[in-house]
Amino acid sequence: MFELGPIFRALLRQKVGAILIALQIALTLSIMVNAIFMMQQRSSQMARPSGLDEANLFYLSNTVFGQNYNHEAALADDLRLIRGIPGVVNATQINAIPLSGGGWSMGLQHKAGEGENSIGVAVYMVDDHGINTLGLELIAGENFQLTDIEWRPATSVSWPARAIVSQAMAESLYPGAYQSALGKTVYINQNEAVQISGIVKTLQAPWNGWDGVERSMLVPFQMETRNSRYIIRTEPGRRDELMPIIEKALAESDKNRIIRNVTSLEDTREDSYRSHNALNKILLLVIVILTLITAFGIVGLAMFSINRRRRQIGTRRALGATQLQVMRYFMLENFLISTLGVVIGAIAAVGLNIWLVSKFELAPLEPQLLVVGVLALYLVGQLAVFYPARKAAAISPATATRSV
Repeated sequence: MFELGPIFRALLRQKVGAILIALQIALTLSIMVNAIFMMQQRSSQMARPSGLDEANLFYLSNTVFGQNYNHEAALADDLRLIRGIPGVVNATQINAIPLSGGGWSMGLQHKAGEGENSIGVAVYMVDDHGINTLGLELIAGENFQLTDIEWRPATSVSWPARAIVSQAMAESLYPGAYQSALGKTVYINQNEAVQISGIVKTLQAPWNGWDGVERSMLVPFQMETRNSRYIIRTEPGRRDELMPIIEKALAESDKNRIIRNVTSLEDTREDSYRSHNALNKILLLVIVILTLITAFGIVGLAMFSINRRRRQIGTRRALGATQLQVMRYFMLENFLISTLGVVIGAIAAVGLNIWLVSKFELAPLEPQLLVVGVLALYLVGQLAVFYPARKAAAISPATATRSV
């Protein structure tokens, strides 16, 4: 095996090129690691369960016209019609759709009064069919009863006496003991008492970027509105079949209305995370381009070095160096350049991550990701230099006798 001395002397003679490649490796490592880190963060966000039976849920908007419209009777007729269609598991009126980007939020606090700190919570207004329709898992307490459901006029600002909260909301109210939230009285609108009568395992808010996305609350309301929204749960595999059937049935049952925005929950999730997917693709493209540029730079530097040292390589071959030893020489040379690059890159990656954490409130970089990035760039470097090293090993010993 060649000694390190000749390699260091050769690198010193072409130190500008070696330093540039090392800096390119450092830049690639720092960006690659943090880009993958950001991709992982977004992928984990997209993978969070909403708590709903998404595969079998869809919703639609119901806009009504005409004079002397009886909202309460019409709502009861619509829900009876939908629930009676074969293949429908359940249906309910709802004010907002999880992950849709638009909805209601309020604050809950332990004590009444303006000076008490409140905790933000997304609010869903449903009837006693709400939990079954959404496919939620009730882990404590009980569902709403028919007698709990209140009619909420369009001008009302009051709140009902009972509510069901998500486990994350219960945990926020009573850290470390979410079960103790059951039966407790909290306050909404600063002074309106609401008793927590149930806890569901998971129910996401309409806003996927909100830091309280898991904090949600169900309240027993049916709403007076000319722009109602119905959410419908079907038997497994029948959602797409029933969407046009229900739309047509509602449209034919009352000509003084428009049915629109018939959308599945899966499509809503896809739309909600469209920007996350787009950014992940962009970051992946950046990683691929930087890696290719780095690899081509390594190839270029190695080929340039070999062309300048053809007579030296030929002399070593004439003195008995084998092809394997020549290849090993250039691969070790690249390893040393890569080592300088990954050391600088690791420091830069950690520094960049600290800045990202402080600016965007991300989680800190995991050390194993940095280790994987370092190993990946070592591998890229060795693969990139393999072809030039083979070209160097193929140089004939007779080259040493030729004039330049």
